[in-house]
Amino acid sequence: MPTTTKESMKDAVVNFVGDKARSLTDIAKKQVMEKTGMPEWGFVIFGILCLAIVLCCAFVCIRKLFGKKRHGDKNKKGLKGFFGGKGADLVTIDKSKLQPDLEALEENMEQNEKEQAEQKEENDGRQENFILLQVKLGRIQYKLDYDFQQNQLAVSVIQAEDLPGMDMSGTSDPYVKLYLLPEKKKKVETKVHRKTLNPVFNETFIFKASGAQERCQLVPFNEITNKTLVFAIYDFDRFSKHDQIGQVLIPLGKIDLGQVIEEWKDIAPPPDDKEAEKSLGDICFSLRYVPTAGKLTVVILEAKNLKKMDVGGLSDPYVKIVLMQGGKRLKKKKTSIKKCTLNPYYNESFSFEVPFEQIQDIVGAK
Repeated sequence: MPTTTKESMKDAVVNFVGDKARSLTDIAKKQVMEKTGMPEWGFVIFGILCLAIVLCCAFVCIRKLFGKKRHGDKNKKGLKGFFGGKGADLVTIDKSKLQPDLEALEENMEQNEKEQAEQKEENDGRQENFILLQVKLGRIQYKLDYDFQQNQLAVSVIQAEDLPGMDMSGTSDPYVKLYLLPEKKKKVETKVHRKTLNPVFNETFIFKASGAQERCQLVPFNEITNKTLVFAIYDFDRFSKHDQIGQVLIPLGKIDLGQVIEEWKDIAPPPDDKEAEKSLGDICFSLRYVPTAGKLTVVILEAKNLKKMDVGGLSDPYVKIVLMQGGKRLKKKKTSIKKCTLNPYYNESFSFEVPFEQIQDIVGAK
């Protein structure tokens, strides 16, 4: 009987607690429904979603835990197999498994060096072609005919086209110099063609092994393949240094002298001249003195290849003329300023009155 009473009391307490929990849950549900306006079935869906999220998180954590364990076992197994099943016995390791094949390494190194050399040659060729396309110095047509009986090489300069304009008028006065490298002793040249960018030369020069004649140069046959034929294209200038437009190099050892060669070649830029880099340029002027009138006339014609002074690679040059006597400055004059040019053209005249007895003591400065 006491046992039954205890059980009935226990059941009564459980029922009371359950009723209270349900009543509190109903009260909380009603309050939430009144505040949020959510229906009863919404609570059911919300509970299902929360349960699904909890299960997903638990699944991910368990999978990561077992994944790390399996990965660690696999690494241990691999190391064990690599060391022949004896993880701590390093003395019995096969050296062939640890050290690479030296012969294979040498072959790979040679192959890589060969590929790098080929790539460098290809890049150099592309760079040279890019320079030619960018500068656009034109091209030249020539013909080579070697006579094995006479041991002489006939070089014909046929024509050139699309040369750049080197003069102020936009034209050039081109001619071609020919010589052989590495000697560079004797040079021959074509006639000058005035005011044209497409000159037609049609001139032939003979390079022979014996009996040098006019317009000929000694060239032993056994050395002909070690030489390089140079076509140097220039622009003639009457008052200053001739400007080199470009050049074409023909290595005679790389061509077939057994047949007549006639072809076009693109003109490459001239070689860098260190002396030209140090030079400040050239100026062309004339002096005239009339003793009876005691008059000195100075004409400033032009200047060429002046030094670059501005950030943009140009200058705004002018010429100042000073007459000095005994270290003292007597008179000075200057030309107009030419904007943004390294080859200014002035053609300006200046007159100074200088007595005949003083003309020998006059010093001019520009």
